[in-house]
Amino acid sequence: MGEQLPAFSAQGIHCIDTGLVRPGFDAAWLVVEQGRAAFIDCGTSHAVPAMLQALARLGLGPEAVDWLILTHVHLDHAGGAGALLVHLPHARVLVHPRGAPHLIDPSRLVAGATAVYGAEEMARSYGQVLPIDPARVHCASDGQSIDLAGRALLCIDTPGHARHHLCVFDARSRSWFTGDTFGISYRELDGPHGHFIIPTTSPVQFEPEPLKQSIVRLLDHAPLAMHLTHYGSVGQVDRLGQQLLEQIDAMVVIGRQALAVGENGLEDRLFSALSAYYAHRAEQAGLATEPVLRALAIDIRLNAQGMVCWLQREQR
Repeated sequence: MGEQLPAFSAQGIHCIDTGLVRPGFDAAWLVVEQGRAAFIDCGTSHAVPAMLQALARLGLGPEAVDWLILTHVHLDHAGGAGALLVHLPHARVLVHPRGAPHLIDPSRLVAGATAVYGAEEMARSYGQVLPIDPARVHCASDGQSIDLAGRALLCIDTPGHARHHLCVFDARSRSWFTGDTFGISYRELDGPHGHFIIPTTSPVQFEPEPLKQSIVRLLDHAPLAMHLTHYGSVGQVDRLGQQLLEQIDAMVVIGRQALAVGENGLEDRLFSALSAYYAHRAEQAGLATEPVLRALAIDIRLNAQGMVCWLQREQR
């Protein structure tokens, strides 16, 4: 099953299941150093109790949190930021400059998601999306390092999944908090050859070449592990990185072939083609295709939708 990962909890890194969709689907992260804490991503407002409980289990109160770092402002990563900050009296928010306006005024973000999911599903899955006081929002420049009680957390600009995406490098553990830049890899799909991974190209800002460049930039730091939002920590980093690069190239080919047939039914054609492609990769990895496609059903649909957005932009 591949290399043995270190015990990241011993290095002050803790994974928090936010409870979105199903267990093992959506993670937030907590980094603790000398009694001070930083959250990296936070899930939805429904995850606030889990975030506070994670602190309590470590003997920390909400006042110990100095930073909430958001990899990007998609609601499964940052929808609960405003609700969480109500409980964190000293925490500042660090976010990509393109994401900051959506934290201060989330109305456009909420309206867009409501148009896709409907008001009932928005309330059920994402809860309240509260605005954040501009004084608490700090924009991360590319290469900026923040200090957590002497522990450096490096933030870099990583477009490709979204133009407002950053990743966070922890030199202490030689590992990245990758948001969605380094794809998705669910632990129930770990198989005889290790982790199974696919890129995530959800709407609306998927860009293949910037995403590939961002992945290469992460690998250039020779990390030991990646901490994914979807889901958990993975090793075998070079192998997985090369697989992601190969898949992005393959998805470009699949997308252009599907578009050549016409725009009518494009999303469904992409969904079918991607399903077949990931099923083939699952077979190559020694996995049964049915559970893989079942676990990835939401992600494949979102990937198809994101590819439609990219193809339509490319046409224009």
